[in-house]
Amino acid sequence: MSGKRFRKASEGIDTVKSYLIDEAVKLVKERATAKFDETVEIAMNLGVDPRHADQMVRGVCNLPNGSGRTLRVAVFARGAKADEAKAAGADIVGAEDLLEIVQGGKIDFDRCIATPDMMGLVGRLGKVLGPRGLMPNPKVGTVTMDVKSAVAASKGGAVEFRVEKAGIIHSAVGKVSFDQTKLIENIKAFADAVVKAKPTGAKGTYVQKIAISSTMGPGVKVDPSSVLNG
Repeated sequence: MSGKRFRKASEGIDTVKSYLIDEAVKLVKERATAKFDETVEIAMNLGVDPRHADQMVRGVCNLPNGSGRTLRVAVFARGAKADEAKAAGADIVGAEDLLEIVQGGKIDFDRCIATPDMMGLVGRLGKVLGPRGLMPNPKVGTVTMDVKSAVAASKGGAVEFRVEKAGIIHSAVGKVSFDQTKLIENIKAFADAVVKAKPTGAKGTYVQKIAISSTMGPGVKVDPSSVLNG
């Protein structure tokens, strides 16, 4: 977005004020003027220092109205579990053959799931999958024997979240084309999942700030109490 267009989109937004969630979503939707269906994103500033293991925040949220994105899902599995993954709609399924594809630098998927017995194999891909946030992890349901449910959740709107160094969590929570009510439901479900993932070492106010924006639009501050209470 050009500076001129961004300034125009920012008109009418009080950068100091924290808006109630319904008003904030309305402002974001009104200002999404790109020629594509922009993604609505949330940023949550948390009172944690993720450098300490007991203040790490990580989890998964099944957005009630989906993310608006169709994820490509890869599954590391063998035999009956591989068949189950294919039947559930996984895009790529394999074992050593998939390992070779990924080692060769071809990563044509957005989420990676593995059965527990495959983690010895998948562990060898840590340097490739780790930095991309694609390493399967039991905490977010991507290391599991229930590959059918894991694939269905990934395809249906499950979003993973992980706190960054500055104590901020970013995630997509839908598209600007979504109905206002559905976006609010998704935002509240996501914030609730982050609250449920509160680590033992968190001190003071856990959720400090919330802001939402569209891909090309300005950020709008949200009053946390309008998201977290009801």
